[in-house]
Amino acid sequence: MSSGIRKNWKPTVFPGDPEAARQLQEWLASQEYNLNGMRCDFRGADLSGGDFSNAWFTDAVLAGVRLVEASFYRADLQSADLTGADLTGADLVKANLDEAVLRSARLDGADLVGASLCDVDASGASFRGTRFLGASLIDTDLRGADLSDAVFDENLFEIKVDDSTVVRGLTGTVFGPITVFSGESSREVADAELEAWVGARGGQVQVIPPRRPPR
Repeated sequence: MSSGIRKNWKPTVFPGDPEAARQLQEWLASQEYNLNGMRCDFRGADLSGGDFSNAWFTDAVLAGVRLVEASFYRADLQSADLTGADLTGADLVKANLDEAVLRSARLDGADLVGASLCDVDASGASFRGTRFLGASLIDTDLRGADLSDAVFDENLFEIKVDDSTVVRGLTGTVFGPITVFSGESSREVADAELEAWVGARGGQVQVIPPRRPPR
C-alpha cells in the first residue's frame, strides 16, 4: 500500500491504548509497508476497511474490535485474541491464525482462502457464507459455531464440533476426520460417516481420501 492510499484511510476510532494508537499513527504517516502491531492492545478501536496486508499482529489483543471488510492478506495473527471481533467480509487470504482466539467472533462472508487456523478456539463464532478454500483447520474448536452456507474446497478439516455446531448449507470437499463432542464424551467421525453427519444437518460435503505420496 502506498502512503498516499494509506492516508486516505484512518481508523474510525483509534484504540484506547496509547502504544497501539501510536503504532497506528506512525504507520499511517510512514512509507513503511507493514504495520507492526505485535503484542499491542487494540481494544476499543474501529479499524474497518483498513489494509493490513502482511502486517504483524502476533499476540495482539483485538477483542471486540470492529474489522469489517479489513484486509489481512498474508498477515500474521498467530496467538492474537480476537474474541468477539467483527471480521464480517474481511480478507484473510493466506493469513496465519494459528493458536488465535476467535471465540464468538463474526467472520460472516470472510475470505479465508489458504488461511491457517490450527489450534484455534473459534467456539461460538459465526462463519456464515465464509470461504475456506484450501484452508487448514487442524484441532480447530468449532463447538457452537455457525458454518451456515460456508464453502470448503480440499480443506484439512480436523475440527471439534458438537450438537450446537450449525452446518446447514455448508458445501465442498474436505479431508477428515472431525471430533464430535456430546457431553463429556467424544468420538471421531470420518469418511462416509462424516458425509452423513453433515448431510443430516442440512449440509453437503464430499470427504476426500488422504493423498498418497508419489512412488
